[in-house]
Amino acid sequence: MKNIIITGASRGIGHDAALQLAKQGHRVLALSRNKEGLQALKADAGGQLDVLEFDLLKPDARALLDKVKPMETVDVLINNAGYLLKKPFEEITTTDWNRAFGVNFFGPAHLIQILRPFLVKSERAHILNIGSMGGYQGSAKFPGLLGYSASKAALANLTECLAEEWKEHHVACNCLCLGAVQTEMLAEAFPGFEAPVSAQKMGAFIAYFATEAHHFFNGKVLPVSVSTP
Repeated sequence: MKNIIITGASRGIGHDAALQLAKQGHRVLALSRNKEGLQALKADAGGQLDVLEFDLLKPDARALLDKVKPMETVDVLINNAGYLLKKPFEEITTTDWNRAFGVNFFGPAHLIQILRPFLVKSERAHILNIGSMGGYQGSAKFPGLLGYSASKAALANLTECLAEEWKEHHVACNCLCLGAVQTEMLAEAFPGFEAPVSAQKMGAFIAYFATEAHHFFNGKVLPVSVSTP
């Protein structure tokens, strides 16, 4: 059994990954701004996980630590929460930049710093950052997603650098750059678009990767997309 924290767990990929991990018997703490979504997740899991209303833009470190201290260690941290900014470059405001980078980069970075004492206590911890193909170097890019893609590219770079800095602490750090997945966030940004992968299937894959892949990968930024090339 592993102690696992996952962000963005109230819906979509995060919800399904958290549910899968709880069903596997892991001790899961699910974070989200959406209190109602968290309660629904807890009900779906039959009460077999813990939840905390948590805003990455205004993190309450004390409330988080109150939940984490009884765990003693954090074996897996899944930085899944994301904000999909869709707007032409010339229309992006400072507020837009702050929110995109706040949720997609600064929020995860700060969360990792808060949880460092618990991660380094683990025998072999894994930080899994959920990125995007938009932030993957050399991938196809799409108009209107510059702000989102740039923030996810920063998260990917953090992954590579942190893996090097913390390797002596036996903390692995990897990033999965996801292609299109059928989620509420995608539907809101691209109405009518049908992604080739469901949130449930991607959630199950992420649950597996988060708990097993750090024995084989560290500092890797990996594309996860059924599109070619």
